[in-house]
Amino acid sequence: MHRLHTNDLELGATDAVQRHISRHVVPPAQVSQRKLDFEHSRPRWLRECMAEATGVFFYVFPGIASVASFTINLASPQGVTAFGSLFQIGWAFAIGIAFAIITCAPTSGGHFNPAITICFAIWQGFPWKKVPYYIISQIFGAFIAGLLMMGMYWPEIQAYSAALTAKGVPLVSNGGPASILCTIPGATQTNLGYLFMTEFFVDSFIGLVIWAALDPANPFVSATSAPFVIGLAYANMVWGFAGISISTNLARDLGTRMVAAIFYGPTVFSFDNYSWIAILVNVPATIFATAYYEFLMRDSIQRIGAGHAVHEEGDEGLVRHFTNRGLMEGGTTNMLQGNGSGSDEYETGKREHGYLDSKGAK
Repeated sequence: MHRLHTNDLELGATDAVQRHISRHVVPPAQVSQRKLDFEHSRPRWLRECMAEATGVFFYVFPGIASVASFTINLASPQGVTAFGSLFQIGWAFAIGIAFAIITCAPTSGGHFNPAITICFAIWQGFPWKKVPYYIISQIFGAFIAGLLMMGMYWPEIQAYSAALTAKGVPLVSNGGPASILCTIPGATQTNLGYLFMTEFFVDSFIGLVIWAALDPANPFVSATSAPFVIGLAYANMVWGFAGISISTNLARDLGTRMVAAIFYGPTVFSFDNYSWIAILVNVPATIFATAYYEFLMRDSIQRIGAGHAVHEEGDEGLVRHFTNRGLMEGGTTNMLQGNGSGSDEYETGKREHGYLDSKGAK
């Protein structure tokens, strides 16, 4: 690159590289009216539902494929580490989540988890009428991911199942083929209270990180880094707790568990009475985590100061809030009564009391 302005590159190469850098190698195609009409004709709800289903697919598919590679090679003479590990599985889910957000969030908002959809409805004004559509779409995405993974790994899974059957090992067990698709607790994990608390803690941890990463006033997470921060939160819990059975997402577990039921029977739902923990605990745990953040950690003044939210009564309501708490002096009464220009004084008052820096952001 440092040779571009010295003309040391071959004839025409400098111009080509400079064009590439400016992203003008191929001029963008003009947008036709026909294309605009087609895009306008697509139902908004259908686009959002397909984006949610696709996003969950992007998250679940690489994750369970990594689990499959790890599980079916447990007895490989080359050693299981040649095919995977919990570390690899964690990264598969993490990068899948990041890709899901990058690919689909611009269309649907990137929930990819029924619990997150419900929390958006509770705290962020997401329409409740859309909640069922989103949740069904998310479960559908996981279901398709499970079906596709079974099809692609079918010969290997069949051979693995035959080997387990010959040894008298149930196919619906921890380490069996059914556990590739959905969470099955281990033989020693019979205490449902213990499994409940583990799942609740893990899901709360992830939910808190998600809510903090999505806070527009958070100076440590940008829009471009949020997908990877959220993905790493999932990976962090996989690395720490996958060995003692966690699910982390209602859609991920229920969608793939339905696929497991198709191939291995309804036992996947009744095994040790565990499935309700894997499917349902994520919802109250995530509500708890987001409530914790909203009630104890959220700073709405930061959001307003950074321009990401407004007071429900506009600037006058915010000035009234500052005044009632002694945070603004001199001229406030006149401004509220409409006897002054208001705006400049309002900004100055906030800045003087530390609510805004010189650029207008906390």
